[in-house]
Amino acid sequence: MIELIDFLQTGLLNLSGWQLVLYTFIVVQLTLSGVSLFLHREQTHRGIKMHPVIQHFYRFWTWFTTGMLTKEWVAIHRKHHAKCETNDDPHSPVAHGIGTVVLHGVALYQRCLSDREMIDQYGLNCPNDWIERNLYTRFSTLGVALLLVLSVTAFGAIGLTVWALQMLAMPVLAAGIINGLGHWWGYRNYETNDCSTNLTPWAVLLGGEELHNNHHAFPSSARFAMRKAEFDIGWSMIQLAQRLKLATVLRVAPGLDIGPAREPDTDTLRALVSHRYQVLKHYFKEVTLPVMRSEVDKASRSASRLGRRLRRALANDGRWLDADAQARLRGWVAEHPSTATVVEYRRRLADLMARSGKSSQAMLEALRQWCAEAEASGIEALEEFSRKLRSYALPQAAAA
Repeated sequence: MIELIDFLQTGLLNLSGWQLVLYTFIVVQLTLSGVSLFLHREQTHRGIKMHPVIQHFYRFWTWFTTGMLTKEWVAIHRKHHAKCETNDDPHSPVAHGIGTVVLHGVALYQRCLSDREMIDQYGLNCPNDWIERNLYTRFSTLGVALLLVLSVTAFGAIGLTVWALQMLAMPVLAAGIINGLGHWWGYRNYETNDCSTNLTPWAVLLGGEELHNNHHAFPSSARFAMRKAEFDIGWSMIQLAQRLKLATVLRVAPGLDIGPAREPDTDTLRALVSHRYQVLKHYFKEVTLPVMRSEVDKASRSASRLGRRLRRALANDGRWLDADAQARLRGWVAEHPSTATVVEYRRRLADLMARSGKSSQAMLEALRQWCAEAEASGIEALEEFSRKLRSYALPQAAAA
C-alpha cells in the first residue's frame, strides 16, 4: 500500500516541479509545431514538402496528443479560407461572436466534423494509407487514452494535470487565440477580404501562427513573417529542416521591386495582383486618410466627427460595419467630394485587381485607364500613388 502511494506521488520518473513544467511546455510546443508545420503549411496549403519520416512522426504525434485526424483538420481549415467571415466559416468571430469562438471553439470544430460531405470535399489529397484507415481513423481516441496512461505512469497523480494541460492546449491556443483573437484584435499589414490580424510581430509561442493576417494575405506561403521586424519561429524550423534535407520549401510570398515609373505593363499588373492586399493597405494610409483629413481641416471641422471606428472602416468600404454604421459612413463620404472621389478610385482599383473573370489584356487596359484618370484627378495624394504603382514589378525569379 505504501509503495502504491509512493508511486502515485512520484511515478516512475520522480520529476521535480520545474522539470514537469519544462516537459509540459516542450510537448505542447511540439504539438503546436505539428499543427503549424505539418497540418497547416504542408497538408492544407502545400507551402512545403516534408520528408516521409517527419510526416509520419507528426501524423502520429497529433493523433497521440490531440486525437485530431489530418483529413478532418485540413478540411475544416480549407473551408475557413473558402468561406471566411460568413455563416459557413467554421470559426469566425464575425459570424459566431468572439466569445463563442474563444470559449466554445472545440464545439464549433466538433460540429463541423459531423458534416462528412464537407470533410470529403475539402479534405482531398490527405494521407489515406493503411495506418491512417486502420489505426488513426478507426481508433481516433486511442492515442489520447494511451497518453493519459503513460502520463500517470511516468509522473504519478500529477500526470493527470500534465495530460489535462496537453488536452487544453489546442482548444485554448489554436481554437481560441488563433481562430478567435486572430480575427478580432491585433495589427494588419494587409487589407485582406476578412478580419484577420497579426497578434504580435514575434511569433514564437504559437508556432508562428500569431502572424495570421500575413498568412491570409499569402495562404500558400511557407513563411509567415513579411516585415523585417517580424519573426516566425515556424519558418526557422523549416529552414533548419531544409538544411538537414528533411523538408523542401515549395512556395513563399513573392517580393516586390520598386523601380522607375513606366507605362503599366504585364509586369506591373502581375506585381499589383500578387500584392493587392498590400496595395490596398497603402492606399488607405497614403491616399484615403490624408485626403479625408485635409478636406475636414479645410472645412474647419473636427476629424473626430466621423469617429475612429468609421475612419478605419474606410480601408475596406465599411464591409464589416452594421447597417446603421454603413449608412452613417456613406452619408459622411457623400458630403465630402474629395473623399468620395478617392473612395471610388479605391473600389475601382480593388475590382481591377480581383481578377473577376477578366482577361489579362482587359485588366491591363483598365489599369492604364485608372492610372491616367488618377493622375489627372487634381488630388495630389492620388496622383502620387498612381505614379508609385507604375513603378511596381516582381523580382525576376518570381516573375519567371
